[in-house]
Amino acid sequence: MMRKVLFLIKLFISSIIFGLFCLGIVLLTSYLLGPPDISTDFMTVLYDGNGEKIENENNENKYVELDQISPYLIDATILAEDKHFYEHHGFDFRGILRAVIKNIQSSRLKEGASTITQQYARNLYLTHEKTWIRKLKEAFYTIRLEMFYSKDEILTGYLNSIYYGHGAYGIESASHVYFDKSVSDLTIAEAAMLAGIPKGPTYYSPFNNEENAFNRQQFILTLLVDEQIITEADYYTAKQEKLEFSEPHIVANTFAAYFEDVVLKEAQQILHGEEESILTGGYKIYTTLDSDLQRETENSIKKQVDDSSNIEIGVISMEPESGAILSLVGGREYKTSTFNRAIDAKRMVGSSFKPFLYYAALENGYTPTTMLLSEPTSFVLEDEHVYNPSNYNGYYAYKPISLAQAIALSDNIYAVKTNLFLHPKEVIATTRKFGITSDLPNVPSLALGSASISLVEMVNAYGVLANGGNEVEHYTIEKMINQQGKVIYERNETEEKQVLDPNKTFILTHLMTGMFDRRLNGYMEVTGSSIIDKLSHSYAGKSGTTDTDNWMIGFSPSIVTGVWTGYDNNEPIQKMDEKAIAKNVWADAIEAAHDPNDDTIKFHVPKGVVKKTIDPETGLLATTDCDISVAMYFEKGTEPTQYCTDHLPENEDGTSEEESDDFLKKLFELFR
Repeated sequence: MMRKVLFLIKLFISSIIFGLFCLGIVLLTSYLLGPPDISTDFMTVLYDGNGEKIENENNENKYVELDQISPYLIDATILAEDKHFYEHHGFDFRGILRAVIKNIQSSRLKEGASTITQQYARNLYLTHEKTWIRKLKEAFYTIRLEMFYSKDEILTGYLNSIYYGHGAYGIESASHVYFDKSVSDLTIAEAAMLAGIPKGPTYYSPFNNEENAFNRQQFILTLLVDEQIITEADYYTAKQEKLEFSEPHIVANTFAAYFEDVVLKEAQQILHGEEESILTGGYKIYTTLDSDLQRETENSIKKQVDDSSNIEIGVISMEPESGAILSLVGGREYKTSTFNRAIDAKRMVGSSFKPFLYYAALENGYTPTTMLLSEPTSFVLEDEHVYNPSNYNGYYAYKPISLAQAIALSDNIYAVKTNLFLHPKEVIATTRKFGITSDLPNVPSLALGSASISLVEMVNAYGVLANGGNEVEHYTIEKMINQQGKVIYERNETEEKQVLDPNKTFILTHLMTGMFDRRLNGYMEVTGSSIIDKLSHSYAGKSGTTDTDNWMIGFSPSIVTGVWTGYDNNEPIQKMDEKAIAKNVWADAIEAAHDPNDDTIKFHVPKGVVKKTIDPETGLLATTDCDISVAMYFEKGTEPTQYCTDHLPENEDGTSEEESDDFLKKLFELFR
């Protein structure tokens, strides 16, 4: 028994000696390495596609010295975050012991006991990922900070670097965001409110959850009075003070701000982290942004949309081959609303859905000259319900029109007839090939875009057409580098996966150029007529209109751009100038992406199609006598073989040459 006791004593002493030896090694190493650089820029930096820094125009993130900060804020922060800050040497061992016990019980790293020095070390040098390796690194940097810097220097750096929510880093920035005043002017109540936010910037922000924020403020005020930092009178005055918050706003870069949000979410997915840890991780993120195109798009919106209007907008431009998002606008004013309408909003797409319908039609035997009657039509459905779609402004051809003209004029009767002929289930299945995942209603009105789909989904789907029928997935990040200069992520080129037939894809693409071709005018003008004169190249596109939404999506071989406009509250769009915004912004953006003098911007013609000159009125091969002729493409073997006979020259008696020939044939038969 005595031998066992002696063994345990020796083991205990050896453990202590070994522990002291290890501690000595850590301290010696820390000393030899010298002071860590506390001037390190902890903020993550984003770069555009040319490697240029995406400049942040915000100037409110100012560094302030400790004597410029309200003493109430300093005391409140220390009590809320690290009561024994001025007493320990970087670690709260009692807190660590409590956290270790709880983590062992839960078998997870859920609890922590981070001191102010540890949090500062994490902000400067590390990620917020909860792993044992990160904890060890954090401890090492904490020792070095405590060894070479005073407590006041550490506290000053901490208060200037922590995140207070809504884009505010540092206490001076936070003070302006929440109270529109300098941190030196904060009252006790305001200081207690701000001191409570870093515990959970989303959860304790008064802009997000007033109840949580005020409960935490009251808790901190109680700490202040209990520690006799403030008097009972101060406590009751602060408790009853009605805080006057500034208007909720975001401290953020106004240029490409919505794009940056998308980048940060993508970075979260890549690193499996939280947004705040990405922002303060000191990463260099190289993005797909085309800054010039972004700037041109934002300028176009300012030019096209009246300042007094409440209408909103979403714009995305994407490279169809790779899926790289080149520019993105999620709303008119990021500081007013951070809701990204280009990514997160799902709105009724109207006739911009029709390309999916007509690709299904091409798969089921349609050609550009398939003729259907355009006139007011009542459709009696299986449940005996009568569906009465109508054309824009009640215009109809009152005769058969071709698929080419139906797309160019956006004829609704033609679309519904096609949808019912194919069956909506067939159309839905085809739409999935384009990458659309949103719910689609199995109803006849699907042909007219009664589905609600996000702009990013629609642009992605049109990208499949633009690249010749290959699957495409949008993205914003090319490469990520950590603070140590190591490349931790680099996007690899994905293997092309053909999801659409190349011949049918090209035929549909060419048909979609018809909205800009006045030769296809019929009972009304082609839908792109208002912007044709703005365009220097041949683009493919489709517009869409509902009572509450306007869409314009179109592409060249190198870029696809989509624009949505509408009111957030689904209010009908009634002003004519507001109905024109989507097309005008689209025209400005797509033109900004192309050199007007570049004559190489053409869609590739596959070997499996043939080009024919067609009379658009009859859908037959055009002759020299046809007033109008249009080039159209067909899969080999499906092209028309008959020539138009409706436009032959007249004889002197007013009959056509064809009529004369028929008369002579009948006369010959009579006397034979």
